[in-house]
This record gives sequence, C-alpha cells and structure tokens, in this order.
Amino acid sequence: MAERLSSEQLMELEHHHGAHNYHPLPVVLERGEGVYVWDVEGKKYFDFLSAYSAVNQGHCHPRIVGAMVDQARKLTLTSRAFYNDSLGVFEKYVTEFFGYDKVLPMNTGAEAVETALKLTRKWAYMVKGIPQYDAKIIVCEGNFHGRTTTIVSFSDDPSAYTDYGPFTPGFVRIPYNDIPALEEALKDPNVAGFLVEPIQGEAGVYVPEEGYLKKAFDACKASNVLFIADEVQTGIARTGRLLAVNHEDIKPDIIILGKALGGGVFPVSAVLANDEIMLTIKPGEHGSTFGGNPIAARVAIAALDVVQDENLIERAEKLGNIFREEIRKIDSPMIELVRGKGLLNAVIIKPTNGKEAWDVCLKMAENGLIAKPTHGHIIRFAPPLVITEGQLHEAIEIIKKSILEMV
Repeated sequence: MAERLSSEQLMELEHHHGAHNYHPLPVVLERGEGVYVWDVEGKKYFDFLSAYSAVNQGHCHPRIVGAMVDQARKLTLTSRAFYNDSLGVFEKYVTEFFGYDKVLPMNTGAEAVETALKLTRKWAYMVKGIPQYDAKIIVCEGNFHGRTTTIVSFSDDPSAYTDYGPFTPGFVRIPYNDIPALEEALKDPNVAGFLVEPIQGEAGVYVPEEGYLKKAFDACKASNVLFIADEVQTGIARTGRLLAVNHEDIKPDIIILGKALGGGVFPVSAVLANDEIMLTIKPGEHGSTFGGNPIAARVAIAALDVVQDENLIERAEKLGNIFREEIRKIDSPMIELVRGKGLLNAVIIKPTNGKEAWDVCLKMAENGLIAKPTHGHIIRFAPPLVITEGQLHEAIEIIKKSILEMV
C-alpha cells in the first residue's frame, strides 16, 4: 500500500518539482462536495473561492460528473477533423440558451479571449473595412483577461507583463468605469472593439457605476464598434443574473464564457456571436484539437441545466444581498469596504496591528473557511452558488470570528 503523504510533504513536492508561478494558501485539498472541501488530514472547510468561480454548481455535482463519466466511457476525443454526435447538440443548446447565432468552443478562458480578439480583428478588416493591420481594440486599466503573451500585452499589472515583451500591438488602454475616456477613444476610426469585464474580478471585484455598461454599449454602437464582454468569471449566474451584462439589459456583440461552463469538472470555454461576426473566420483559420470535444459538450450542457433547474441565478441574487449586509455589520477597523453583486464579493482590508489580508485568510482557514487575497489587500468571497442560506450564515460567522480575532 502506498504511503499516505501529509499536507507538509505534498506542499514540499510541489515546491521542489513544480514551477513557482503560484503562491497558494497552505491547505492541501483532497475531496470536495457541494460547498465543502476536505484536506488530506480530513479537516473540512467552506470553499469561498470556487476555483475563481469555476465551481458555481458546487464541487463534484453528481449530474455534471455523471455526464462526464457517461461520455468518457463512449468517446472522449475526435478532434474537429471529424464530426461527433455531441458537439452539434451542445452548439444548438448553448446558442439558444444565450440567444446567439453561433458558438465557437474552446477549452480555457484565455483561449476564448484570444478567439474573441481574432474574431474582432477579422470583422474589422472584412466587414468594417479598417485598413489591413490598423485595427485597434480598446481595453480597460485593471483588466485581467488571462496570461497569454497577447493578453499580458495590454495589462497594466507589472506582475503580468514584466519581462514578457516585446508586446502585441493594437490595443488602447483607458480607465475602467469612465465613459468620457471611452468616447474619446472611440473617435479613432480604426477602433474595432471594446473588450470589458462587466465586473473586474481579479482587480478586486470592482463594480462599475450603475449604467456604465449600457452607456458603453450605446457608445460602441454609435461608432460601429463591437462590444465584447468577458464573462469568464462573472457569467453563469455568479452575479445574480445569467450574465452580468443582464443587470443592464444589453446584448454584447461577442460574449466570452469559461470556468463555470465546465461545472468545475472539465475545461470548457466558448465565444458566442452572430453570423456577421462569427462567419468571418473560415475553415482552417482558427481551431483547437480539444475544443468542442464530446466530453466538454456533454459537461457544458449538464452544467447549464443545473444552473437553470436549481435556480442558481435567483439564489445568488438573494444570498449575495444577505452576505454584503451581514459583513458590513462586522465592527472592525480592518474592514474598509464591502462590494460586489450576487455571490461575487470582496472585502477591502485595512492593515491593522501588523495584520493584513493574507493573515485574515490564514485565520479563516484555521477556522474552517478558505478564500484568497488579491492585490495584497482585498479578499474575494465567491462560494459555490448551491450554498444554502443556513450554510451562508454559518460561513459568515466564521468570517466574522476570524476578522475579530485579528485585532
């Protein structure tokens, strides 16, 4: 029988043999179910990160896992050199679900963002008539769309771009939540698209002013510019709507999905657009060996079914309001600000008595809840959407206890 390794031994294996491109919380997880995870010593935790919103439907949801296992027993991969009996079914389902003509399936969120960028440039040259290689795409300060070379080319986070140049040209960065800046940038006739997160997740759940998205959308339409919404983190019911843009009742020209589209069990991403945009890409011009594979197709259908059948949109809206209301009641000098929508929330932590956000996260883990800081002073709280009201209140007590123990 193989030796059972401790948390310390497993962390040392990663440190010794793996690249040091992450700084995880010192918790080694072995099992998950619903809103809970267990470490290798058997300690139970509330998961309040949900793999950066990939696990909206909860850990190891039996319907989603069942769809994956059933398909894995029959056919796992064909590539797109051939048809398979799952992809068309998924494509019909997902385009009708979100209301678009076409979908282009990929695997990861970053791949989907890259796909949207390529689509936007193709449309710029083939439809809008921008001179070849002069197309520009507007992005926002504080953005996080992934870590490929092109994506970090338009990041303003030094940890994302330092020492990774030369960078891909063709991007114009403006302040987030700033309509005048967008309107000024849109005066350039070579602008093809505006890529935006409806809520900036990695930036610390930065929620723009009400009406910002609608005004931005209208400004893009007036300039014949594509409005591209990156809903990889904010989509699939996380913010109390199916998509975060639904809070302002707009329909982007391009929607980027990932994370929870795979239900936390399989990497699935997708780009949705109508024919005028999607059909600019011809056979052989873009693709992925694994994109649209049979397992991904069946998993994504099951993942979206769960969102609908278990009313996760309504649950996220209701419980998110409770969460923010209760966290704001905590009487601590460490809590500077609480913000969010649905069950995508953040607490801005003011360093107090030498204790920072990282220390709060360590204390919460000690007390049975895991979350992770971003940008050093912000803690994101994003539990699986299957959490019950009772579980939420129990988790809030852990958060409250942990913060109060800091001072």
